[in-house]
Amino acid sequence: MNKKTSSFLWNFRQSNLNICPFGFSSIRTMMKGDPLELHKSKITYQNSILKNCLFFDSLQKPQSSVRFFCQGTLVFQLEGNKIQKRRLNTLTSTSFGKLLHPRRLSFDSQCFLVSDTTPQLAVDELKKMMVPTENDLSPKEKQLDFVKQKHLINHCNSMSDVLDIFSKFSMFSSCTYFITMWKIAKNMSEDQKRFERQLLYEHPAFNQLCYQVMKEAKIVKLQQLMFTLYALIKIGIPQNTYLVQVLLRVVQERINECDETCLSVLSRTLEAMEESKNVDALRAGLRLLVDKQIWTIEHIFTLQTMMKCIGKDAPYPLKKKIEVKALKELDKFSPVNSQHMFGALAALNHRSLLLLNKCSKMVAANIHGCPFWMLMSILQSCRDLQYQNLNLFTAIADYVTTTFDMWKMKQVLSLLNVFEALRFRHIGLMDLFLKKVLDISQSLNQKDILCILRIYASLNHVNECENQQFLQVITSALNTYLPKISSSNLLKAMYWFCVLKHFPQELFNQLFQENIINELLIPGAESEKTEYMLHRVNACLELDNISVLKSTAVTLKESSSAPSPSNVEIESVLLNLLEDKRLFLKNVQLPHNYFVDFELRMDSKRSQVFPVSEADEFMAEPDIFRVALLCVPRSAFCFGTTHPRGGLGMKLRHLKALGFHVILVNTGEIKRLDMNSAMTFLKNKIFSQGAFSTTPGFSA
Repeated sequence: MNKKTSSFLWNFRQSNLNICPFGFSSIRTMMKGDPLELHKSKITYQNSILKNCLFFDSLQKPQSSVRFFCQGTLVFQLEGNKIQKRRLNTLTSTSFGKLLHPRRLSFDSQCFLVSDTTPQLAVDELKKMMVPTENDLSPKEKQLDFVKQKHLINHCNSMSDVLDIFSKFSMFSSCTYFITMWKIAKNMSEDQKRFERQLLYEHPAFNQLCYQVMKEAKIVKLQQLMFTLYALIKIGIPQNTYLVQVLLRVVQERINECDETCLSVLSRTLEAMEESKNVDALRAGLRLLVDKQIWTIEHIFTLQTMMKCIGKDAPYPLKKKIEVKALKELDKFSPVNSQHMFGALAALNHRSLLLLNKCSKMVAANIHGCPFWMLMSILQSCRDLQYQNLNLFTAIADYVTTTFDMWKMKQVLSLLNVFEALRFRHIGLMDLFLKKVLDISQSLNQKDILCILRIYASLNHVNECENQQFLQVITSALNTYLPKISSSNLLKAMYWFCVLKHFPQELFNQLFQENIINELLIPGAESEKTEYMLHRVNACLELDNISVLKSTAVTLKESSSAPSPSNVEIESVLLNLLEDKRLFLKNVQLPHNYFVDFELRMDSKRSQVFPVSEADEFMAEPDIFRVALLCVPRSAFCFGTTHPRGGLGMKLRHLKALGFHVILVNTGEIKRLDMNSAMTFLKNKIFSQGAFSTTPGFSA
């Protein structure tokens, strides 16, 4: 009796498992909401067995779907061995047949929807490709299933068409349908994808396909499962849906089965997903797997995809291991591999100078034909990694200059914007763009004008022939936006004009209105920067000899800004060189909140330095000059040159107006030298051959 009872219970349990392959707990979750959680069920079943019966009974009931077609669409319907043709009117609904078990879905009749313009040849081909139901297939014919299915799917024009085929031919793997949907959707616009997704959710076979994908997740090939998950994310299925989360969990369980292709697809999938517990767990698992399999990876693109996925938070030993692997594969790098390596290193936040230098050399040598988005990606990655390479930047700028006519103005402006962030000034490209601006100034919007003005002011770029015309055109274009320009943008524009030594009266008059000044001086996050710019604009009005505008200057309180940090190393070198600390002053404050690091008094032949107190007695003599020694960082110059950038250029101009001769000392350059070399370097700067020019100037 006990044996019969146990046998009965075992059979009963097995029958329940056959009915519910996911188990009762999983069905309970699925029945409370659909796989995408797009519709909430109004009924919650308490009894799991009753629920299973109701669930599968509901699958047997006919369901209908309303599908709309334009007038003139033809329906080709198979009746017997002949295809009957009839025309549909606008807003025609087609009823679908029974939805059976997920593996046995079929229609009562087989229907293909073809436009009126479809040639007869395509109709004949469809007839030949009609696939019989699974029961009618011989073993040899079943081997051709995949080939026939692949050809049949080529005739789908939408994701809903794929679901129609799924409903007809249920013998194909469910994963293939989502992969096919992604292949169709990737050529659509965002609006088209949104509309197609809505039709997808409303299709009666959609939930069935979702259930079938979850059912097969543990038994299909991992590579196919990875592509399915990637397809779901790229189609736009919400990440927090039950379907996606189930697949994520299954991938976690099977992650040790990953080969190189699976690693690549999983990396691309996680890169496109938002952070969540399951995504973070998978990313952590991927890092462990990459650490284990790094030496077996053969393809460079797989390595780069994984670098982008594992991200900035990856442990440093893993980043170093990836760098070593990439260096070992350098001889296999193609030009495209070199281009993508910049973005991969930026995503990894790992600044490998050896890799970057090698890739820069290859990119520069094969720059022609490189698309705009790749140029932007390379430059933005260089900015993120704080990497500068003069040959690379010059090659990109030369390429854009020689092919200037094939680029849109927005594209060139974007490139110049990144070049400005990298402190790179390409004279040829900037002059060419300046000339183009003169022709299209009427089509520039406010954002473009401010961007152009900031770039040219920051890099302190002046075109000797057309600079004045350029500034006047930009001023005229900006004047049209004066009624609606914000106070902060007005101040920035005026500051950039001052850097370029251009003083448009209309902008000054608007800026120095009492209400605008009061608005700018309200304490806030950028109050210190605003105060600095106002002081510099005021200094320009007084020191640049603009008699017409001097009366418009406003009275500002003294700035609380302190001088730059004391340059102890340079002070020590200067003291060893001059052997008397009375021969120089340090941290000298001047009008308009200017500071000078060191001040010297010298004769016109630059051969003798006078003590400051003694020189004061002879300041009336024309051969005694005030010399300002400015210690500036490398970032104060345009990259690869001694050309001063905007703020420094304005300061040099104003120090000249205050009667100083300026000597610039690059602090980064002198700090790399020992004491004797530093003394020689500074001696050459101060006691250079020849005399000062008759008008004050500066030496770099």
